[in-house]
Amino acid sequence: MEIYVSTDVETDGPIPGPHSMISFASAAFSPDKELIATYTVNIEPLADSSPHPDTLLFWQDNKDAYEATLVNQLPAITAMTDYLHWLESLPGTPIFMSYPITFDFLFVYWYLIKFTGRCPFSHSGIDIKTYAMALLGTDYRNSGKTKMPEYWFDNSPHTHVALDDAIEQGRLFCNMRNERMKNMNFPWKQK
Repeated sequence: MEIYVSTDVETDGPIPGPHSMISFASAAFSPDKELIATYTVNIEPLADSSPHPDTLLFWQDNKDAYEATLVNQLPAITAMTDYLHWLESLPGTPIFMSYPITFDFLFVYWYLIKFTGRCPFSHSGIDIKTYAMALLGTDYRNSGKTKMPEYWFDNSPHTHVALDDAIEQGRLFCNMRNERMKNMNFPWKQK
């Protein structure tokens, strides 16, 4: 069984290495939208990294969320080793999922490889906006959250606290997927 691991990262800059992932969370969902487990952690900044000025401006506008990233920070090696064990304990194949995948996966993959030497997701994952593009039959730039049907969204907060956002986007994806599964009409399935 596939387990959809909705993941949200919070960082102090645009790329890993020069900048740090300061918090992240994953919410593991079954295909039928059951929230199986969650993982959340705050991470100490990398020794040779520094915050990016543009990201610091973002955090100035989101002070409560930033303050949440400073609580109980762990060394990156501890956080990523614990996360790897958590992923391996899930009752199925973990599939990385995010919105946008290009940002979140970049950090999670880099940190997993650097600190554990492996990544259970391999080199793949699901981008929720791209999935919306396919379902809506529109261009990528016209597939953002403001263009999605309201009934795809649960009443979940988007707070820039990693766990809240991971759960929110996981529920969004499951709603989209479940609608698609109910409305599948492929000719080769009717034979």
